[in-house]
Amino acid sequence: MAEFIAYLIAGIATGAIYALAAIGFTLVWQTSQTINFAQGEFVMLPAVLILLAVKLLGLPLWAGGLLGIAVFLLIFGAGFKLVVVDPMIKHGVLPLAIATMALSIVMKEGAKDGFSAEAQSFPSLVPTDMINLLGVSISLQHLAIIVVAFAAIGLLQWFVGGTKLGRQMQATAQNPTVARILGIPVERMVLLTFLLNAALAVVASLLISPIYLAKFSNGETIGLFAFIAAIVGGFNQVRGALVGGLLIGVADSLAAAYVSSQYRLAVPLVLLVAIILVKPEGLMGRKEERRV
Repeated sequence: MAEFIAYLIAGIATGAIYALAAIGFTLVWQTSQTINFAQGEFVMLPAVLILLAVKLLGLPLWAGGLLGIAVFLLIFGAGFKLVVVDPMIKHGVLPLAIATMALSIVMKEGAKDGFSAEAQSFPSLVPTDMINLLGVSISLQHLAIIVVAFAAIGLLQWFVGGTKLGRQMQATAQNPTVARILGIPVERMVLLTFLLNAALAVVASLLISPIYLAKFSNGETIGLFAFIAAIVGGFNQVRGALVGGLLIGVADSLAAAYVSSQYRLAVPLVLLVAIILVKPEGLMGRKEERRV
């Protein structure tokens, strides 16, 4: 039983990371009706930029962290929206989706060639010790991931639902034409959404990199599982991304422990197919009607 609880907590911690990335999928979908296939690389890159700032510029960790995060938010928050999304969305969602695929490749290969092809250690913000609770050995890092990720998601939910700015973002996502008529600065709200997506990616990167190291290939697995989590939970609901992320994380952890580590990737895919067959809009998603 103690072993099961330990695997369950590890799965929840991993699922919280997937949830942060899945929320990014949801935010981009709500504002541009497309999928950001570079979302996994968005989680991979902040840690790489921080280590680059520390190693190349000789900055202390705190200064390198601030510089790396600022550069990422500027380029892959505001810059992603202004340079990639705005020009491509005029040609339809398919060209934009292809553009994000290209961006994913550029980010991954750029991190590989400009940083390192080898995994690099990333400093942990919390002790790496294990604690014993009621006979269960639990990693402090896993507990920190759960606390910080849930706090970030809770703060986002409060901001979106409890502030005037957040409600304007919701109105923009639901109907930008009506929002514009009501005097809401639609373009500013969309830009803020992309900045929030980048900020969530930074949080996920800082949480996961101390455990899985900083390496260019991290985005592949994170992006795939977060994408599955967003579909499972419901692509048009933030709370759906949270539920989907936790479900996929726990399923992955338990599958690796009790089924087979070689086939662990198949378990979330089987779960995805099963849920789509029963509830195509996802567990927490809502059906959308579109005029064509």
